[in-house]
Amino acid sequence: MALQMDARDLYLCINIRKDTPSIVAKALDGGVNVVQIREKEREARDILKLAEELLPLCHRYSVPLFINDRADLVLLSGVDGIHVGQGDIPVEDCRRLLGSEVLVGLSTHSTSDLIGALQERTNYISAGPVDPTPTKPQREGTGIEYVEDAVLRSSQPVFVTGGVDPDKVLILGEVGVRHFVVVRYIADSDDPFAAASRLRVAIDSL
Repeated sequence: MALQMDARDLYLCINIRKDTPSIVAKALDGGVNVVQIREKEREARDILKLAEELLPLCHRYSVPLFINDRADLVLLSGVDGIHVGQGDIPVEDCRRLLGSEVLVGLSTHSTSDLIGALQERTNYISAGPVDPTPTKPQREGTGIEYVEDAVLRSSQPVFVTGGVDPDKVLILGEVGVRHFVVVRYIADSDDPFAAASRLRVAIDSL
């Protein structure tokens, strides 16, 4: 399975709930091509259980599966990548623990974060949230200027976060954004397949 991130552009982050596998399956059908288990509250065994369930599903679609923050769970589960934030285990330690083949993504929220991230051995960075979002209540929105700057300066794909929906895709597309992270628009939808499909149409129109 080709794991390069450049051609991947619709990234679903989702936490543990009883319908997570169903949501992910429908989102994959709709065009999602990266999935991350982003779980801050549940126990390690619950994350591992979900990873074991989602990994074969994602690989059926040739889609990489990430776990947020937890290098130990990435190693144990055999998922494809880890996503870390500014306060988590450093990228170089991820590489030392997990090897060069595991994908590593890093969150950035400011110009100083970006400058540091550009020196790291990441496969992609994320930028945002461009607008405030309930999924990151402690963070203010970065604004569109920051994500535009990140896209211009990074040689790696820049996945933009924060209230992504089809209209936001088109707005961000005007400043060069081509990679998008979505949470609520798919996970809270009554029809995850339709929601993912609408995002896919918007992204493909850029």
